[in-house]
Formats: sequence, structure tokens, C-alpha cells
Amino acid sequence: MAKLKLAVIVGSNRRDSINRKLAQALVKLGANAFDASFVQIDDLPMFNQDLESERPESTLRLKREIEAADAILIVTPEHNRSIPAVLKNAIDWASRPYGRNSWANKTVAVTGTSAGVVGTAVSQQELRMILTNLAGVVVGGQVFITFKDGLIDAEHNIANEGTRAFLQGFLDQFAGIAAKLAA
Repeated sequence: MAKLKLAVIVGSNRRDSINRKLAQALVKLGANAFDASFVQIDDLPMFNQDLESERPESTLRLKREIEAADAILIVTPEHNRSIPAVLKNAIDWASRPYGRNSWANKTVAVTGTSAGVVGTAVSQQELRMILTNLAGVVVGGQVFITFKDGLIDAEHNIANEGTRAFLQGFLDQFAGIAAKLAA
């Protein structure tokens, strides 16, 4: 069976983002099912409908990468009990222009990590609502990972066996649903 094309979006533009580290570990963990590529979102201009007639190249690239993917994995932090502005901006650009929504019928999984106990619960809930409204097929249960030193090693491996098994199950379920929907 051919690997699914997975677009990975990290909802943080922080250089040493723990969510980027988690995303890299998830890509490694899902390598048997997915051919993954990271989608850059930190170079997008702020969404403005005035720019739609002559869209900046970075926004066109974003749409192409999402449209080419069989599935999308979003790994995001939570900012002030919401999704980060850089991620919302990318979602808005990819949903436009009206009638050319790149999120429609895409299989999407959402997760994230933080050092806090609640993790990224509110951010993930908000993302599910937004993406469902845009006709994305949001799959998988809620996956909140508390980030601790040593959780992910320098080679992007999940060091904790229980967490690794949990995340492998999450990715296997995601890949199974995405494969069925891609067919």
C-alpha cells in the first residue's frame, strides 16, 4: 500500500517550539504510513481580502501544499486559551477565496503539547470547531500531551514507552481513516 501524503502544520513560529519537536517525533513514528512534509506558515502575510485578487506567492504555496495532501496533522500550542494567531491566519488563507476552500474533505488530526496540566485542550477544541465548519473531516480523539524534559530525545524519538504506544495508536487510527477517505 502506498504511503499517504501528510501535510504537517505546526501552530507555532517559535524556533525551539516543543510542538515542533512533538510534530517531528510524530512524523518519525508514522513513517510507515505517511510521507510527511512540513507546511511553512510563518511567512504568510496577515489575511486581508484586499490581497485576494493578487495573492502573495506564500499563500498560493500554502493552498497547493494542503490541496496535494491526503491528510493533515496539526500540532499546536495554546495561546491565551485559543489557537495561535499564526495558525488562524494560515487557516483563513487556505479557506479562501470563497468556493476554493482547501480544507474541504481533508482528513485532519489535531494534537499539541504544553508544559501545563491542561495541555492544549482549549486550542484543540477551537480548532476542531473551525475545521469542521470548513468541511474538514476531523478525526481521532483528544490527544493532550504534557511536555516534560526528556519526553523526546535528540533523534526525535518519544522516550516514554507508554506515551509512544499511545501516540502510535493515535497515528494508526488516523492513517486508517485517512486511507479509507482518500480511496
